Amino acid sequence: MNTLIVGHGGREAALGTRMAASSSLFAFMGHTNPTISSLVEGSGGAVLIGDVCDGASIARFAVDHAIDVAMVSADDPLAAGVVDALSAAGVAAVGPTRAGAQIEWDKHFSRTVVTAIAPGANPRWAHASTVEEARAAVKRVGAGGVDVVVKPVGLAGGKGVKVVGPHLADNHEATRYACEVIGSGRHGGAVIVEERISAPEFTIQAMTDGRHTVFPPATFDYPYRYDGDRGPGTGGMGSCTLPGGLFPFLDAATYDQACGIVADAIGYLTADGRSFTGCMNAGFFATGDGLRVIEFNARFGDPEALNIMSLFDGDWTEVMEAMVSGTLHDGQVPLARDASVVVYLVSPEYAVAPGQAHEFTVDDERIAGAGASVLFSAAERVGPGRFRTVGTSRAVAVVARAPSLGPARDAAYRAIGGGIGGDLQWRSDLARF
Repeated sequence: MNTLIVGHGGREAALGTRMAASSSLFAFMGHTNPTISSLVEGSGGAVLIGDVCDGASIARFAVDHAIDVAMVSADDPLAAGVVDALSAAGVAAVGPTRAGAQIEWDKHFSRTVVTAIAPGANPRWAHASTVEEARAAVKRVGAGGVDVVVKPVGLAGGKGVKVVGPHLADNHEATRYACEVIGSGRHGGAVIVEERISAPEFTIQAMTDGRHTVFPPATFDYPYRYDGDRGPGTGGMGSCTLPGGLFPFLDAATYDQACGIVADAIGYLTADGRSFTGCMNAGFFATGDGLRVIEFNARFGDPEALNIMSLFDGDWTEVMEAMVSGTLHDGQVPLARDASVVVYLVSPEYAVAPGQAHEFTVDDERIAGAGASVLFSAAERVGPGRFRTVGTSRAVAVVARAPSLGPARDAAYRAIGGGIGGDLQWRSDLARF
């Protein structure tokens, strides 16, 4: 069987690792990810470097190589309609169509979905597409001295959300930021203004064929750049799962309620004629007054996908086939009852300044000896054991799995200390409850 992965990040490296275990893996990437290129070479596939949002080129590549099933699980390609292009070319593809993915690339639409399926799970919010509307939205949502959050309506790579407190001095600055987003025309040229909620967050990487949904353990993400949840928001500096699938702040009843909201969201899209397969990555606040939906993503999270794939003990190609044929069931997604920890390493400038190229070294044997593995993201190979960062995104992830959280965390940090050299940075406070 020939399978295709579209994308070049750590998430695609994790998915590709599972795909290459039972198929010939082909890849369409924006740069040569060392993990994915090694998997392709080892499984007898081929790589094409190009624009991962160019659906026509991706479809031609898939047809030329007789791809049986493709996996598209990155936000920009989904918003660009890559799944639509593959389907039009007769290639089976896991991932929502552009219409299905609107629940991620249009935060206004996402909030209307929550209003329809679980109105009590929405925070106080307002939509604004003009400067006048932005001022009114902040005033209305922030009434009574409530701090606000400003979110660009469109995709911003996980770096567009700004919160009063850690990012913005006050609601006046929030108004200025909202007006700036609207005036720039970027990221949809509009914003959602929401009340700031201070409560523990968790995510669920629900896997679906559009009708049946499999729910894995909840994941906990660390989106802020520095220790102690300081600094700007990022694509995610790391994440973890616990053996029971819950967290000290998350009980089974609340988890089940969150899963119900996810299932209803997928059902809403399906009933509306929007094809949705793959992963619905949903974020929630667990507040004292009940659940609040943070956002829906139309694909696996990154880094959360690395957690779930590290726990997966089945045949991922079989799961992909079931997703596209509408025959997915729980037994096809066996997940170990272990803890998992992901730690991302980044350039010193990541999320705070224009990026520079940084060389670093990776010793696979030492990392494996520490009980962990490595997955590359925004990096390229420059020699044996030597790599260089690419662009301004995260460079490489270390992943560890163990029967309990402490050993998994220790393995990940032991692997970083003994197996990776150079001036990359990482958070040292992950996976502690």
